[in-house]
Amino acid sequence: MLPVVITTEDGSHSLLNETLNETYHSRHGAIQESRYVFLAKGLEFLVQERKPRSVSILEIGFGTGLNALLTLTRTFQIDMQVHYMALETDPLNESIWSTLNYGQVLQVSRQFVALHRCGWGTPQTLDGKFQLLKQNTSLQEISLAPMSYDLVYYDAFAPSKQPELWTRSILEKVVDAMAMGGVLVTYCAKGQLKRDLKSLGLFVETLPGPPGKKEMTRGTKSGGVVSS
Repeated sequence: MLPVVITTEDGSHSLLNETLNETYHSRHGAIQESRYVFLAKGLEFLVQERKPRSVSILEIGFGTGLNALLTLTRTFQIDMQVHYMALETDPLNESIWSTLNYGQVLQVSRQFVALHRCGWGTPQTLDGKFQLLKQNTSLQEISLAPMSYDLVYYDAFAPSKQPELWTRSILEKVVDAMAMGGVLVTYCAKGQLKRDLKSLGLFVETLPGPPGKKEMTRGTKSGGVVSS
């Protein structure tokens, strides 16, 4: 069943997966949520803390491409190279993604189309600074190189909808792939998630959430196990 396009409260689109009864982004504002959770509390935090010249990003759930698009546009406002790998088991058909209004709302229609038309499985560079590798595979199946990613956008569907992507063993695989000082951000603020991330050695912060959500989670790989 194809997802249904919906309009969220900030005027930007999201998609509703009717099988899971779950939206790809917050109904309170898709762009608003992604900017806050993944850009402000993830990328911007990392840039402020470490001032890197290049950043390697792993996204769990390419979905609509919104997080990648916001990251791409930010890349050209700061002097930084980005290597971005996104995992997606169910890529959207062009008949769906082409109806989403992110390109128009953000005035980056060319970049939005380019992100979606990039082939799967082969790294491609967009506008010189942003290298995108889209992988049509699951987190369970892919092999992740250890200590490789500076930033993780953990944007899978909610634990109640995709519990297999929130197990401790899967989170351990992601944490192992994070570089020292690496940051993981997610809209999810479940207690079990935070306990698991702490037990895996991350310094875990419960942050205020985006509009419509009380809290979100950020974890930083600081070395050594952080006690609960």
